[in-house]
Amino acid sequence: MTARGTVLVITGPSGVGKGTVVAALRRRRPDVWLSISATTRPPRPGERDGDHYTFVSRAQFDDLIATGQMLEWAEFSGNRYGTPAGPVLRRIEAGDCVVLEIELEGARQIRAALPDAVLVFLAPPSVDVLRQRLRGRGTEDDAEVSRRLARAEHELQAMQEFDHIVVNTEVDAVVDALLDLLAEPSHP
Repeated sequence: MTARGTVLVITGPSGVGKGTVVAALRRRRPDVWLSISATTRPPRPGERDGDHYTFVSRAQFDDLIATGQMLEWAEFSGNRYGTPAGPVLRRIEAGDCVVLEIELEGARQIRAALPDAVLVFLAPPSVDVLRQRLRGRGTEDDAEVSRRLARAEHELQAMQEFDHIVVNTEVDAVVDALLDLLAEPSHP
């Protein structure tokens, strides 16, 4: 019988570098499976359906919620984001390590749905660094950057709810910390 897989939840404010860290983790541990979130927002330039997100209509998202097919979901900046349950549960049952890159509300829902999940809060070195990162992305206007920073203040207050807090000062150091977590005896 295959041992049940591990779910590693990575959460942090917008712009903290979750995507960069997860990509670096997967380069070093290609066996780690990244769950692809569903969203109602339109694709950004360069994003492909099924690779970055599964892009769905609001009606399709509502149907996924109503039929119990979402492990977690939340609304952010007028768009919905969530984790389809089926692929994650199949991977866990197969003994795989699954990474969820999700927001605070989703992490709280995962804690309730999958109590064995390992929750990691990825924190910025400072709010000023976070502001610079958000502006440097060039994907949001000033009003959206301000909204994301206000939300970040709220999210930073919730850090203590997580199993581990990792400050993203340098990507390789963060990946080392995540690999250490996965190397613990109860994780594949």
